[in-house]
Amino acid sequence: MTAEFLWYIPNQVEPGHRGDDATSGHNSLDRLTELALLTEQHGWGGALLGTGWGRPDTFTVAAALAARTTTFRPLVAIRPGYWRPAHFASAAGTLDQLSGGRLLVNIVSGQDNLKAYGDSEGDQAQRYARTKEFLQLVRRLWTEENVTFTGDYFQVTDSTVATRPVVPPKLYFGGASEAAQRVAATDADVQLFWGEPLDGITQRISRLRELEDELGREHKPLEFGLRITTLVRDTTEEAWADAEAKVATMAENAGDRDHRWFKAVGQQRLIDLAARGDVLDDNLYTAPGKYGGGGAGTTWLVGSAEDVAKSLKKYQDLGITHFILSDTPYREETIRIGDQLLPLLR
Repeated sequence: MTAEFLWYIPNQVEPGHRGDDATSGHNSLDRLTELALLTEQHGWGGALLGTGWGRPDTFTVAAALAARTTTFRPLVAIRPGYWRPAHFASAAGTLDQLSGGRLLVNIVSGQDNLKAYGDSEGDQAQRYARTKEFLQLVRRLWTEENVTFTGDYFQVTDSTVATRPVVPPKLYFGGASEAAQRVAATDADVQLFWGEPLDGITQRISRLRELEDELGREHKPLEFGLRITTLVRDTTEEAWADAEAKVATMAENAGDRDHRWFKAVGQQRLIDLAARGDVLDDNLYTAPGKYGGGGAGTTWLVGSAEDVAKSLKKYQDLGITHFILSDTPYREETIRIGDQLLPLLR
């Protein structure tokens, strides 16, 4: 399968996300459009747009960027509970039609300020049971007419989405808990991993394949993706000098992070890696997680374009076919990594 390479476009009210340039108008339509157009011009298939209460609405941003681009594919992160499944299926079908089939969807079930928008959160089992229903119902609404569905969390009667997708968008999904993996194994299209070492990714892929067989997957085999920071410079030495300087600045500004803050299983897996060493495999840098790096910023692949390409190819050999990369400042790194790294991976 041909690998897919996506970038990340920050979707933030406050400037300076993860060391990005704190410029005026950082989240204006012109600025975001510039970033999306740069992905088109420098080899990227599109970009992930993050979600969360307190950010600009991700779906609105995606629609605006799709209208101003030609090939850019927005990977729109959305949350069950913030969206009702029928409402989302209709909105997504409309955007996919208007953009000529370019929409991708990332389903997020993690922490958020749920009470602020009127949602509530049960325990982990309930959260992922609701996500499972959401995925199942959205798929049906994209492909069937007169859908009636009665679940524990969602219900529709005789529901037909008027504007369906050109092709149902791929459903990306994250989560490392057993409950999350069981949902991914049966109902997602792409399981996203954060930047774990090769042995950890190998174990997780093996477990997901076991669950596919055990639970009886009805769709095409699950695909796998990697969401990670890639710090690329002209030489290995320059890359490590810049990486260590960035982490030193993070340490000065934030101090040692209280690991109890991280409740998500996947995030805790990344934090725990630091106990194995600051550098794992060839060039997986775990130190950022000690000083404020979270999510995809917790571990970094560091080196020359050749170094990082070699590491990413090892993930490809494990079965990873979707890559979502990023580094800051976003504008400059969209160009640098697109021009220097991507040609080595194709």
